[in-house]
Amino acid sequence: MAYLLQQLLNALPMASLYACLAFGYSLAFGVTKRPDITFGALVAFAGQISLLFTDFGWNGLYLVLPAAVGLGLATGFAYALLAGYWNARTVMLPLHKRSPNAVIVASLGVVLLLSEGARLALDTRSLWLPPLGQHFVTILRIEDTALGLTRLQMLHSALMLAVVVLGSLLLTFSRAGRLWQAVCQDPLAARLVGIDADKVFVLSLTAAASVAAAGGLSATVLYGTMDFGAGLIFGLKVVLIAAVGGYSRPLQSALGAAAIAFAEQLWGAYGPMIWRDAVIISALVWLLVVSRRERIIP
Repeated sequence: MAYLLQQLLNALPMASLYACLAFGYSLAFGVTKRPDITFGALVAFAGQISLLFTDFGWNGLYLVLPAAVGLGLATGFAYALLAGYWNARTVMLPLHKRSPNAVIVASLGVVLLLSEGARLALDTRSLWLPPLGQHFVTILRIEDTALGLTRLQMLHSALMLAVVVLGSLLLTFSRAGRLWQAVCQDPLAARLVGIDADKVFVLSLTAAASVAAAGGLSATVLYGTMDFGAGLIFGLKVVLIAAVGGYSRPLQSALGAAAIAFAEQLWGAYGPMIWRDAVIISALVWLLVVSRRERIIP
């Protein structure tokens, strides 16, 4: 029992990260209605830029470690936010107006641009942060066995859950949330009643980029590094999870993503780790197929 409970606790950081990323992805998909792998690239881009500037602050500016990490986090978030805004304004909005399916192809080009740009900036290096916040905090005891998480894991989980909760409250009770829902449901009708659908489109993708940056930065500090392979895997899982849970229902997608993280952790605890991603992604594809609803338009 103690082993099972500890595994469930170990799943909390990843579950909160998946929930945050799925929530952010749903913000973007609600207005594009097309799968977009740029989201996973922004997760990795934010993390890699933060590592680059942390290294610069430590070795170039001779800052103390907290200041260097703070510089990296601030710069990584700013770069990812600017990249998300540029992508929304310059690439996605014009293409979405002309041919919505072109968004899928364009997202691949943006991924290549971000990944190669970060690789060249890092000079193809793999940078790592030192272990941070590794003090173990006991949450409960069972048969003299301490169960808990590290301080950093608890902070990461709280931050990711806060993003989901605050985002859900904004979508439910704010004017911005009502405008987002209106454009998601029927952009033409929204335009007819005076809503600037283009502005909502750009702001939705920019908000999604900010959530991706928050998730990528928190994951980078938690795990010590970030690469585009990890970011694209996160993005692929989030795309499939959101497809099953409902693209335009961010909170529902977040809850489904958290459930997938718990399933991953339990598979890693009791099954062969090498098959984990293959099994989880196959299960998501199967759920997507069986839950697909076709609409017949006369």
